[in-house]
Amino acid sequence: MDKSRYKQQLAFSLLLWFWLPYCLTQTTPSNTATSKPTSTPTPSPSPRPERLKVRLAGYPRKHNEGRIELFYKGEWGTICDDDFTIANAHVLCHHLGFVSATGWTHSAKYGKGQGKIWLDNVQCHGGEKSIEFCKSRGWGNSDCTHDEDAGVVCKDERIPGFVDSNVIDAQVDENKVEEVRLRPVVGVAKKKLPITEGVVEVKYKDGWAQICDAGWTAKNTRVVCGMLGFPHERKVNKNFYKRLKKRAAEKVSRPKVNVSAGGRQTPKAKAITKSKQSSPGKRLYLERQKNNFLLHSVACTGTEVHLAACPLEFNKPNATSSCAGGMPAVISCMPGPLFMQNSGLKKKLKISTNVRLKGGAKVGEGRVEVLKDNVWGTVCDDRWNLLSASVVCRELGFGSAKEALTGARMGQGMGPIYMNEVKCLGQERSIWDCPVKNITSENCQHSEDAAVRCNVPYMGLETSIRITGGRTRYEGRVEVLTSDPNGTQSWGLICGENWSTKEAMVACRQLGLGYANQGLQETWYWDSSNVTDMVMSGVKCTGNEMALSQCQYHKTVSCQRAAAKFAAGVICSETASDLVLNASLVEQTVYIEDRPLHMLYCAAEEDCLSKSAAKANWPYGHRRLLRFSSQIHNIGRADFKPKAGRHSWVWHACHGHYHSMDIFTHYDLLNANGTKVAEGHKASFCLEDTDCQEGISKRYECANFGDQGITVGCWDLYRHDIDCQWIDITDVKPGNYIMQVVINPNYEVAESDFTNNAMKCNCKYDGHRIWFHNCHIGKQWKAVRLPDNDNDTKCTLIGIFDHLY
Repeated sequence: MDKSRYKQQLAFSLLLWFWLPYCLTQTTPSNTATSKPTSTPTPSPSPRPERLKVRLAGYPRKHNEGRIELFYKGEWGTICDDDFTIANAHVLCHHLGFVSATGWTHSAKYGKGQGKIWLDNVQCHGGEKSIEFCKSRGWGNSDCTHDEDAGVVCKDERIPGFVDSNVIDAQVDENKVEEVRLRPVVGVAKKKLPITEGVVEVKYKDGWAQICDAGWTAKNTRVVCGMLGFPHERKVNKNFYKRLKKRAAEKVSRPKVNVSAGGRQTPKAKAITKSKQSSPGKRLYLERQKNNFLLHSVACTGTEVHLAACPLEFNKPNATSSCAGGMPAVISCMPGPLFMQNSGLKKKLKISTNVRLKGGAKVGEGRVEVLKDNVWGTVCDDRWNLLSASVVCRELGFGSAKEALTGARMGQGMGPIYMNEVKCLGQERSIWDCPVKNITSENCQHSEDAAVRCNVPYMGLETSIRITGGRTRYEGRVEVLTSDPNGTQSWGLICGENWSTKEAMVACRQLGLGYANQGLQETWYWDSSNVTDMVMSGVKCTGNEMALSQCQYHKTVSCQRAAAKFAAGVICSETASDLVLNASLVEQTVYIEDRPLHMLYCAAEEDCLSKSAAKANWPYGHRRLLRFSSQIHNIGRADFKPKAGRHSWVWHACHGHYHSMDIFTHYDLLNANGTKVAEGHKASFCLEDTDCQEGISKRYECANFGDQGITVGCWDLYRHDIDCQWIDITDVKPGNYIMQVVINPNYEVAESDFTNNAMKCNCKYDGHRIWFHNCHIGKQWKAVRLPDNDNDTKCTLIGIFDHLY
């Protein structure tokens, strides 16, 4: 019996020995992806296999989607869509440096590829670190054509540590640093955000590991601070942490307190008791902690955007001592002005006033704009990289750049393009200190505007707010976290009275959900099974705050309509429109017209004349009108559409059009004190695409009760010769004034940027003629007094007309 069993075992072993290599050539088990690299040297090591590369290709597509192509055995090829799943897409998107996939495509949606079809019938679980570890028919074994090429759509969010945004090496390596944090040691620091000082720790397996401070430099600190959203590093008191380490080690062996016969403590005992007592603000974590050092040394140059890009020396598995005589690396960082409210720092950093970010949905991201000669312009994306992007991020009070974005990913700007082929080294204080190439109209267009996503500190603002009851995670009633006098925390509603788009913008920003598409004062149509009490009212925001707690609100809740159906709500969106007026066109087209009253009946009906017109001797006489053209561009990332649906649009028979908004634009003439001396307004007579940039098609046309709006990349032109495109200045005396135009003045429609909705011009009126000068958008405008001598103004005047009837 024993001999028979031995023969069976021997036969089975031989069969397994022959069969196993064949199985491994067909499919590779997924657990290979997580196996530890061996540290045992081999007598004759085999050459390392070529790393698999993955890329997105095809047309038309965005940067985060496309046809999947693999570089294998020196040749690019595709994947067949047979049996393709979202799990496959997750693995591939992760290869490319994106956090996950949102979808996948079949049937060569992004066009047919060329060359090999490398994989077919791919079946991933979703957690594999490479597509090569998923089951398939094997490399090059396919019964498909390129009509079946698969594609993926990745979530537009990058994994920390990935630098190349086009082709990413798919590496399987446990010794890779992706996530870094600061662990505070001082007790009070743990409760304050952002955390600016502490022990540097890196994510390792299911926990966190430390870095040995041997040879640690300020350049290493600069890189880590930049990763965590801080523009600069500060010197840390190493002696403090050394004493802390010593005290923690002595805690276990500390002698017991001796008491004398009289019941009093001995002098030595008193000293020990005193050392135990400390103020709450400086109480220390003295628990004994065993350090787990992953990195032995780090050698950053200071310009890297991630610790993973620095030369790293990992601890060897068999090393007897991982950090002999050393201690964990400790750093201290300087936060930017936006994040200093809880830092306790007296000295605040100054941020650049001639560089800004526009069009971003979150704090620390946007299109890069620079100020020159009092006019804002953009930066061309030629050679735009993380070094240059990081200089911009740091000078604006953020950390290093997470992404350097090209192709107008944050929308197209207007006006001049000032910089091209920016070549920062990474240590410059401003992008203005970096070498650049002169711009020509042939080599750069606004479709190439550069943008950035910066690292920002974790503030935990999203933990004190939530939205509930909506149909998606982007909408619902706003609830805020409150604490009663006993310290008990609970969720509560916000009164919807006076809740507007500006307050909703802050709520969506705090939640990390982008812009507010709408701010709702009534939410009766959403699920109310989990409603709570009103805990906040009278909220009034400027729209720029990072959290609702930074806005004004009632100290005691006061809400006339306290039912849940009148609670404040939001509908958030990742993108928004952005309207900007062409200021130079206003300056070029201004003139005065004396228009007979018998031609102004429709205008009077629509309240386009000053109040004194009602007392005129109709139809005799005339009104003096200040006329100009308005060209309103949508440079945002979403179409501008009226808030009201077409069922509520108002028909005006006199002019034969629908009004889709109550007020679309305000026109005002102001004196030096800012008081209105004349005004006009522009209802949305016909909100449509008059013209568009090259390659963009019109979508909105008012004719035949068509849809109204302005497409991204298009503009709506109100010519100077149409009704109500004016200000009635009949009663205005000669003098110097300020002309002001404000688009979307009541914030009826959400925009990514409301600061560029206003335009101002210097205006001189002599009773017969009018001049506009220095027309600029928003904060670019500065009051400049026009010369009193007409001869001195001739060189600056453009488009002056006298139209008299």
